[in-house]
Amino acid sequence: MLILVVNAGSSSLKYQLLDMKDESVLAKGNCDRIGIDGHISHKTSDGRVYDADCSFPTHTEAFMELVKVLTTGDAAVIKSMDEISAVGHRIVQGAEIFSETTLVTDEIIDQIDELRELAPVHNHAHALALRACKQVLPESVPQAVVFDTAFHQTMPEKAYMFGFPYEDYEQYHVRKYGFHGTSHRFVSAALAKAMGKDAKELKIVSCHLGNGSSITAVDGGKSVDTTMGFTPLDGVLMGTRTGAVDPSAVTFLMEKHGFTPAEMSDYMNKKSGFLGVSGVGSDNRDVTAAAEEGNKRAKLSKDMLVYEIKKYIGAFAAAMNGLDAVLFTGGIGENAPDVREAVCSDMDVLGIKIDAVANAGVKGKLAKVSQSDSRVQVWVVPTNEELLIARDTLALVTK
Repeated sequence: MLILVVNAGSSSLKYQLLDMKDESVLAKGNCDRIGIDGHISHKTSDGRVYDADCSFPTHTEAFMELVKVLTTGDAAVIKSMDEISAVGHRIVQGAEIFSETTLVTDEIIDQIDELRELAPVHNHAHALALRACKQVLPESVPQAVVFDTAFHQTMPEKAYMFGFPYEDYEQYHVRKYGFHGTSHRFVSAALAKAMGKDAKELKIVSCHLGNGSSITAVDGGKSVDTTMGFTPLDGVLMGTRTGAVDPSAVTFLMEKHGFTPAEMSDYMNKKSGFLGVSGVGSDNRDVTAAAEEGNKRAKLSKDMLVYEIKKYIGAFAAAMNGLDAVLFTGGIGENAPDVREAVCSDMDVLGIKIDAVANAGVKGKLAKVSQSDSRVQVWVVPTNEELLIARDTLALVTK
């Protein structure tokens, strides 16, 4: 059974085609610069590549090109879209409406689009991609939506509520939603399997670290707290995002800079974080290189990230009344041994002892990196959100 996984952004449409017989990736690619000019990059599992500029006024044209590349030309992997059994879509914001993977209908698409105020960069783009798929694909091909926020719907009220008047929650749905849920669900389950344990037996702190980062407390296989909040801006320092700040600092800077709310949002989401503190850039690799060359602001931004991750690990251990394992995933989590070592150093109070030698040799692969006598195990667990979406989709359409 072939499953097409689609991840749409405001100006992009990433995809993977998976054969669920062995969960292999047959092809993957990205249609980007949608609404600007257009470009598609496509690669098959056997190394064939297609790369071309295209005209993508909307997501519909991008999806039509995706179909064309998958089915025709030198980089084709199927003869027609009839070979595809289902399509799975990643959706960022499902709010309190969606707590599980759901089959797509026109009503579901409208509901996703109506949530765009809570995720303005993502949800409208998701709705556009869903409508494009419905236009292009045969009606016989079922589609499913998998929500980033769904995994966090198990958080207790005391964890997701803010201290605003309760009416703001009732009227405007202002609360913590959490994000990266698809990733946290995948890696926490993968870790339980690697440890030879039932997920229900474990208390895990999952650290998804990348250009966007979030830390999640996973107790018994369920999310009980997470660092990202009403939007993905909250939590730890990120590539271009502030992470958690005093709200009064926000209003103070709005007055000083003369910003509108939209301009302040842009300032905190796109001009802050590693980029704003270091002055070097938003990529951890660039910031690390600058720090190693003696750039004090670059080193400061790295120190801030490490310190904040440490704090959340301790806080979540307290919230769960225990800790069995810490895992690292995402672009930084999987590929930056120095960040992992810095986070796990001087954490003896929690029973965390990292093996510096083992940790230094691990990049992008599943591995235990804690010492043999470490009471809390430390692991690197590569994430695979596309595979989880494909699995969810397969399970739903074969019920």
